Amino acid sequence: MLNVVPYTRDLVFVGGGHAHALVLRAWGMDPLPGARLTVINPGPTAPYTGMLPGHVAGHYGRDDLEIDLVKLCRFAGARLILDKAVGIDRVRREIALEKRGVVGYDVASVDVGITARMDLPGFAEHAIGAKPLDVYAERWRGFLRRAAAGEVTPSVAVIGGGVAGCELAMAMAFALREAGQQPHVTVIEAGPEISGVGARARQRMLVAMRELGVALRLDARVARIEAGQVLIAGQDPVKAALTVGAAGAFPHDWIARMDLPQQDGFIEIGRDLGVIGDESLFAVGDCAVMSADPRPKAGVFAVRAAPVLHHNLRAALGVGRRKQWKPQRDYLKLISLGRQSALAEKFGVTLAGPFMWRWKDRIDRAFMDRLSDLPVMARPAVPQAAAGVQELLKARPLCGGCGAKVGGGVLSGALEGIAPVEGDVVTGAGDDAAVLRQPGGGFQVISTDHLRAVVEDPAMMSRIAAVHALGDVWAMGATPQVALAQIVVPQMTAALQARTLREITQAAQAVMQVAGAQLVGGHTTMGAELTIGFTVTGTRGAMPLTVSGARSGDALILTRAIGSGVIMAADMQGQADGRDVAAALDVMCQPQHREAAVLGDVAHAMTDVTGFGLAGHVRAMARASGLDAVLRGADIPVYPSAQALAADGVSSTLMPTNRADAMVQGADDPLLYDPQTAGGLLAAVPREAVAATLAALEAQGCRGYVIGSFAQGDGAVTLR
Repeated sequence: MLNVVPYTRDLVFVGGGHAHALVLRAWGMDPLPGARLTVINPGPTAPYTGMLPGHVAGHYGRDDLEIDLVKLCRFAGARLILDKAVGIDRVRREIALEKRGVVGYDVASVDVGITARMDLPGFAEHAIGAKPLDVYAERWRGFLRRAAAGEVTPSVAVIGGGVAGCELAMAMAFALREAGQQPHVTVIEAGPEISGVGARARQRMLVAMRELGVALRLDARVARIEAGQVLIAGQDPVKAALTVGAAGAFPHDWIARMDLPQQDGFIEIGRDLGVIGDESLFAVGDCAVMSADPRPKAGVFAVRAAPVLHHNLRAALGVGRRKQWKPQRDYLKLISLGRQSALAEKFGVTLAGPFMWRWKDRIDRAFMDRLSDLPVMARPAVPQAAAGVQELLKARPLCGGCGAKVGGGVLSGALEGIAPVEGDVVTGAGDDAAVLRQPGGGFQVISTDHLRAVVEDPAMMSRIAAVHALGDVWAMGATPQVALAQIVVPQMTAALQARTLREITQAAQAVMQVAGAQLVGGHTTMGAELTIGFTVTGTRGAMPLTVSGARSGDALILTRAIGSGVIMAADMQGQADGRDVAAALDVMCQPQHREAAVLGDVAHAMTDVTGFGLAGHVRAMARASGLDAVLRGADIPVYPSAQALAADGVSSTLMPTNRADAMVQGADDPLLYDPQTAGGLLAAVPREAVAATLAALEAQGCRGYVIGSFAQGDGAVTLR
C-alpha cells in the first residue's frame, strides 16, 4: 500500500493467462517504480492448461490446477479487479468492464485465452465448451459427483477429435471408472482421423482410448445437440448426459467486436507482441495471432513469450528498447492418456508410458511452484534511529482496515477529557454515532470513519469504506442521509489522480444510493498511501438505538461472519487462499440496509462489529446494559479458512490489544478478538421475536445468526 515513488503510468493486464501470471511474478521481483499495475480477471484464480486433463481424471485436486491470482497480485503490488472485460477504447485508452465502469490505461496487455463454445444448434442450451477451462472444470466436477451418485448416466460426448478432445475424453472415462461407473464416452470428429499429431502418436492414442472404452466417430458432422443426445448427419445419435465442445479455438465475442487489427477474431500482433499499429497495446497467448509466424494454440508459446512481454512492457513504459520474439518451429507435445501415463511427441519421435507421465508431472508441478512458492522479498535496512524504532519495525507490518485502529483502551483514555454533551446533543463519544435532536422533532445521528486500504483497488476500497462508515448509522436504527468523503491518494500525476478519484467516487456513490444517502462532497489530498473515509449522517423519528438498551433474556443476532481481519492479515503475508480473500471482500462490499431495516424495528440495542472484534462489541453492549452475555461458539459464523489461519498463528495487528481489552471467560477462540472491517450488525432482540426476525431477514435475502443471549449480571462475557 505504501508508495514512495509517485505513480506516472497505468499498466493494465486484461486476463490472467499464463504469460501474464509469469510477468506478475517477474514484476514482483523487480517492479518498475512509477508504474501502477492492474489485473482484470473474472475470478480470483486461473487454471493451468497443462494439468487440466490430470485434474479431470482425478490425479490433481482443484488447488493443484489453479493459479492464485490474488496471491500473485499481492506479491507484485498489483490491484486485482474481479470482473470481465467487454471492450477496449483505444482512443480514450480505457477498458470497459461488465459490472463496473471503465479502467484507464497508458499501456495494456490482453491475455484472455479462447473459448470452445461452438456455433451449433443447441450448443448454448445443452453443451459446454472445454474453454474457458475454469468454467468447464467446475461443470465437470458437478457432473462427476452426480454420475457417481447415480443421478445421471455416465455418458459423455466430446465434439472434436484433436489432441485436446481426445485427452479430455480419456480423462473423463478414467474418472468415471474410478467412481465405480461404466462410462460411455464418445469422441465425435468431423475429419477422417485424430488431428494434431503424427501417425505413431495417433496410433498410440487410439490404443489408449480403446483400453478405456472411448469410442471414436470419424467423418461425423454434428447436426444438432439436444438434451441427452448429439444428432449426427447420416449416423446414429450419440447418447450424452454431458456434451463437451473441444473442436478448434474460437475468439471471445467481445474481442471480435472491437476496433482492433484481427485475423478471424484473433488480435493481430507483431514480433514484439505489440498490437499492429498501436504502441500502447499488447496481446499474447491464444487470443493473439502473429501473422509473421503463425503457431498452433498451445500454452507453451505463451510461457516462452512471457520474458519478452515483460521486457517490452517496461520499454513501452519508458525503460529500454523493445525486443523481437521468434517462437520455436516445433514444440514438445505431452499428452495425458487418462491413467497416469502420457505420450510425448517432438520431431516425429514418440514415447509413451508411465515414465512420460512422471516427466510431465515434474514439468507441470515445477511451473506451478514458480507461481505459488513466491520468494520473500527482503525489507530495506533501517539506518541508526532513536530508541524503540528497531523494535517496532521488527513487528509485523501494520494491517489495513480496522486492523490499523488504535486499541480500545488507548481510545477510551483519550476520550475521557471530552466535555459532557449539552444543548441539542443527546449522546456523544462512546456509541456508534453521536445523537442530536432535530429542531422539527426526531433525531439525527452523525459519525465519521476512515480506513487504511486493505486492497490495492481504489474502487473496491471505496465500497468497503462506505459500507463500513454507514454501519454506524445502520447500527443506530437510523436511515442514512448524507455523506462527505475524506480521501487520501498516493502521489501521482494529474491524469492518474483523475482516474483514481473517478473510480472512488463512482463506487462510493453507488453504495450511498443503495443506502438512500447522498454523497454531497468531501475533501481530497495526496499522502503516503490510499486512505478512504466518510462522515455520514442519518435520521430517525424515535430515539436511535444505542448499546445500552439490551434486556435480560434478549437473544444476540449477528448478520455477518467473523474472521475477515485474519484473512486480510494472511493475505498481506501471502498465506491466504485467493478464493477465500475474494469471498470475504465480496461480503465486505455489500451494504446492510436491508438487515438494518429489519433489526431496527425490533432490537432493544444494536451495534456493528468492527475494530474491537466480536468480543469487544458484545462486552460494550453488556456493560452499557448492565448484563452478562453468553456466546455459543458453535453458532458463531466464521469466514472460510479463518479458523485454520488463526490456529496457525495468523492474526491482525490489533488482535492482541483486543484480547487484552476484552478477555472472554470460558472457552477460548482468538477470532472473538479479530477486528472486522465492514462487519456485521449485532442486535439484542427479544426472545419472543427471534423466529419472526430471522424469517424477515431471510425474506429480504439476508442471514441472521443467533449467537448467544443476555442475562442478569455486571458486564461479563462467557463463551461456551
